[in-house]
Amino acid sequence: MNIIPEITKKSITDIINNGERIDGRTIDQYRDIQIETGIISKANGSARVKLGYTQVIAGVKLSIGEPFPDTPNLGVLMTNAEVLPIADPSFEPGPPNEDSVELARVVDRAIRESKMVDLEKLCIEEGKKVWMIFIDLHIIDYDGNLFDVAALAAVSALLNTKIPKITLNDSEIVIDNEIKEDIPLNDKITVSTFVKIGDKMILDPSLEEEAILDGRLSVGVTKFGKICAMQKGGDKPILKEDVFEAVNIAIAKSKELINILNN
Repeated sequence: MNIIPEITKKSITDIINNGERIDGRTIDQYRDIQIETGIISKANGSARVKLGYTQVIAGVKLSIGEPFPDTPNLGVLMTNAEVLPIADPSFEPGPPNEDSVELARVVDRAIRESKMVDLEKLCIEEGKKVWMIFIDLHIIDYDGNLFDVAALAAVSALLNTKIPKITLNDSEIVIDNEIKEDIPLNDKITVSTFVKIGDKMILDPSLEEEAILDGRLSVGVTKFGKICAMQKGGDKPILKEDVFEAVNIAIAKSKELINILNN
């Protein structure tokens, strides 16, 4: 956690209260976004996303396993996040901490609740064998707003994922790695994160802005403009009108982010 002197906190807050930001952006403006896919040859799908200096790599790995007992006809989706010590001095090696667990949950929830991945089409033999999708998120550079970058990386990696053709021969699974097709998707999702500083809700907080936030709100939106996930963070409450403002901006920004994903 970066410690910001009170005089610096007041200076940044005053600038934001005037509708400006220290890096020159507007209140509802993202930093530059760069997406590169297919960067890991051993993965079934992969992507690297940069938002300003924040950088996340996502890899997708497929395997065949057993479905959960309560969903025998659905494939399995699991998301894991790892914050690497090289990304920021505050990150320590070892098992996932609270921040990485929260990050994985926010991304996983948005993908799962939107039904972006058609899990029914990942069923090979009901109750016995399904495709399992493992999404691994690796934070390699941190300059604020991991939620939005991680979501973009996960979605980009899923869009890049190819699934081998399989056939059942007397309950024996035959995998044809020569024939691959896109993973079955119903939707695309984006996550937009806002922080409350002073009187304003600002989009895409930088590291300095995160260090002085009062509250944080991440909003997951589908390409059809539906809210699929929300996550509140920070020590102080967020007003109802701030939530409505954030949701409206998130829906508008989702179109912008989906266009970037499509290019």
